[in-house]
Amino acid sequence: MRARVKRFGARLASQNRGETFSAPHFSISCRAVRHYCKAMRWRVILWVSLAANLVLAIGWSVNAHRNAARIAAVIEASNTVSPVIKTNVQIRRQFFAWHDIEASDYRIFIQNMREIQCPEQTIRDIIIADVNALYARRKATEVVLPEQQWWRSDPDTNLAVSASAKLNELDQERRTLLASLLGPGWETGDMLSLPRPSRAGIPLDGPVLGILPADVKLSVQEIALRGQDRVQNYLEAQRLAGKTADPAELVRLRQETRNELAHVLTPPQIEEFLLRYSQTANALRTELGQLKYFDASAEEFRELFRATDAIDLRLQALGNANDPQSQQQRQDLMQQRENALRQALGEDRYAEYESLRDPGYRDAYAMAQQAGRPDAAGALYEIKTESDQELAKLRATTNLTPAQLAVEAKRIELEQLKAVAQALGQALPEESAAAKKPEQPRTPSVVLNGNESLGFLARLYGVGPEELKAANPNVNFDKIRPGQVIQLPYGMLPPPPPITVRP
Repeated sequence: MRARVKRFGARLASQNRGETFSAPHFSISCRAVRHYCKAMRWRVILWVSLAANLVLAIGWSVNAHRNAARIAAVIEASNTVSPVIKTNVQIRRQFFAWHDIEASDYRIFIQNMREIQCPEQTIRDIIIADVNALYARRKATEVVLPEQQWWRSDPDTNLAVSASAKLNELDQERRTLLASLLGPGWETGDMLSLPRPSRAGIPLDGPVLGILPADVKLSVQEIALRGQDRVQNYLEAQRLAGKTADPAELVRLRQETRNELAHVLTPPQIEEFLLRYSQTANALRTELGQLKYFDASAEEFRELFRATDAIDLRLQALGNANDPQSQQQRQDLMQQRENALRQALGEDRYAEYESLRDPGYRDAYAMAQQAGRPDAAGALYEIKTESDQELAKLRATTNLTPAQLAVEAKRIELEQLKAVAQALGQALPEESAAAKKPEQPRTPSVVLNGNESLGFLARLYGVGPEELKAANPNVNFDKIRPGQVIQLPYGMLPPPPPITVRP
């Protein structure tokens, strides 16, 4: 095959040179030519691939030598150059959270804030606010204030004194802590801090409200202030319009506040809030305070509030309406309220509650309590009632003179005092042989000659006309008869007989 190709190539070359020769007769297979061309093509591809790989290998080798030289130069430079040591370099994390700074120890907390270059005034504000919040929680949970005894109409003075002492102790402790953390001039720095709230909220302290989380307390304060604003804005609008406030609208506004509280407080917490700050609870406290000596316990007040709160709201909504329907509703509600009071208190306490509604019974109870015999209040009340009835009958009598009326009134008063002393167990003076009352002197009498008048007798014996009449109720001084005898008032003696002067 190769020989044939060579001969064919030689002939072609001779033709190019202009030589002539006879055309050879030869035959080359087309299949062989195709096989030859294919083999030549793969051989070319192989040589090209080898050349490319060789170029890549040479390039990699050169680059590796260059990198090695660079690294060696850097290592040599680092070994020969002396490093500069900075003694004030601080390594800090680029990102941090607040819990990385805050600490239970206030001194560490302050140091952490100073390390991140927090301004001193900001540090003061944060520490003062945190310490104030700490002691506010302690005051809310550790101090029992008179206001927490919502069932009492009058504050307990002993409790107020002890609470004041405890508050002063906690405040002094707070000041000492802040002075140790921020220095003795911390109060001056506090004046430069953010302004305090200009509107004070309601106290949320005690065993139920005092343990509320801070966010819940804030929500309750906001709800309470919004409720106060709604009522005040409505009252002001009615005043400017020259109208009176609608009691039903006031009840609706207060109910709106209750509905908002129901979204942030549990039922026991809502009840505690209403027992202390609702309008119906305040009215109930006033009512029991007027009874003065009822002295309801915490549980009694709670039961009374539960029994009367809804009824009182309906009564308040009626206001002063005088139409027949409103009057009937008011009468029915009052009867419901009375039954609710009886059921909440029980028969014995309700009887005491009903008695103390009478001012006369309250006076009798005060007298019995002062004498150390509160159990005698009922007896004293009966004595007073009977004496008042007897005096009323006496004053209704028209046939008595004022002097006679005064004498009878004094007699009733003395009998009342004697009965009171017996009811209180006080000893009465006993008559004995050793100590008898002195005999009363005989009441003097005078025989008239018929010419005397009442005025003349009064001037003569130095007594008042009414006293003479009182001492002689059966004598008609307008028609004095000769020989008639009259009695002079007790203690008065007749004048000495006239002295006859003889010539």
